[in-house]
Amino acid sequence: MILASRFVAAILACFLSLQSLRADELPELGDVASNDLSLSAEKKIGQQIMHEIRWREPSYLEDSDVEAYLNQLGGQLAAVSNDPGFGYFFFPINDPSINAFAMPGGYIGVHTGLVLSAQSESELAGVLAHEISHVTQRHIARQVFQSKKIGMASMVAMGLALLAARSNGQVAGAAIATTQAGAISAQLAFSRDFEREADRQGFDILRKSGFDVRGMSAFFERLQRAVRLYENNATAYLRTHPLTGERLTDMQNREQSVGYRQMPDSVDFQLVRAKLRAMQGMPGEAIKDFETLLNEKKFTAEAATRYGLAYALYRGRDWTGAEREILAARQMNVSAAMLERLLADILVARGEVGSGLSVYRDAMVRFPLHMGLLYGHGGALIGARRFEEALRFSEAQLQNYPDDVRLHKMRAESYAGLGRKAQQHQSLAQVFALQGQTAGAIEQLQLAQRAGDANFFEMSVIDARLRELKRQLAEELKEKRN
Repeated sequence: MILASRFVAAILACFLSLQSLRADELPELGDVASNDLSLSAEKKIGQQIMHEIRWREPSYLEDSDVEAYLNQLGGQLAAVSNDPGFGYFFFPINDPSINAFAMPGGYIGVHTGLVLSAQSESELAGVLAHEISHVTQRHIARQVFQSKKIGMASMVAMGLALLAARSNGQVAGAAIATTQAGAISAQLAFSRDFEREADRQGFDILRKSGFDVRGMSAFFERLQRAVRLYENNATAYLRTHPLTGERLTDMQNREQSVGYRQMPDSVDFQLVRAKLRAMQGMPGEAIKDFETLLNEKKFTAEAATRYGLAYALYRGRDWTGAEREILAARQMNVSAAMLERLLADILVARGEVGSGLSVYRDAMVRFPLHMGLLYGHGGALIGARRFEEALRFSEAQLQNYPDDVRLHKMRAESYAGLGRKAQQHQSLAQVFALQGQTAGAIEQLQLAQRAGDANFFEMSVIDARLRELKRQLAEELKEKRN
């Protein structure tokens, strides 16, 4: 995984600054004899690392279409895993290298380079199934724990340092050279036993979910060949997931016992790949790229290629051209939330807000689980200064998704547009709290107290929440000292 250098440096500095602590002074977080973390501790570690990535990592890709697709595909695979109720979250990293990584607590990052390099959805599913298996078998938890009692803050720092070390060989070397980080040296890659176990479990997940089981070995075999030709772009995954000839042979042998089953790629897989490609470089370059593909008929899915061209034209503010291409894609018997969202965004951008909102409303009925439609509809209402509607919409959606950060931001923007300062800061406090920024949440509630436009009931809610968060911050500080 290639993270931004300043993020890696900050993580490593955090880790190296930890002071050595005696084991009998630290809280026990798991069963030492089993060399494992408690599930609640693992979830907490993963959540805090995820907060850091969201808050500080510039390559974190906040795109609801891509995120929704990864979670749909990942959820389909996790449903047939050994632990379908574990609770997984898949998120994109905007990085051209071919990589994916699992973190404690079921958080799985996927590089955009991996999605673009996969030649079929079964290949991408094979990598995700492998990463899911690292989670279900508690490989990450066992690596972080290392048969010793350590405090929660130290556990989080160790997990972050491990993440940094895997991302950068120089950082890894510097970490290993220190006494405090010496334990990381054995963690830079999953062990061969862990990899073989993840291969077996991942293969079963692929088979049970109906994907082509040959996708796993096909991808790894091509990746191994690519290392010899494009070493700088292809080593990230293999550095943390060492691939041996024995592993590849084992995968291929298991395939022999399963009859061939061709699994066509989903429309969403094709559209997400087209969008990621259209996001690269300058808009003009992307437009030329897709126009060439269409003119030379070098595509496997014309609708997805036209969608990619439409998105590139949308980036270039050519609303008419973008609408033409998206309407052409819709005429090809393709039904997808991403098509409807882009059409709505094009109409809104062109000033046809009513028509765009109508497309959004119809699409939300047809695709009720696609979060990108909810965010787009709310954003369009705010952009049109229809703040009362945006507030009602965001509060209605929060009944179904109470921990959704984007919906809380939408509600805060709606309150700001209405001039309701106290409730704006109260909503922002929840945004900070959900992102693990307790001190920031407290500051927002203090601003809400001073706003002067809250009634008695609203002020009582603000005061109660402020007391709760102050207690939480005190516990967090105590935990860090340990």
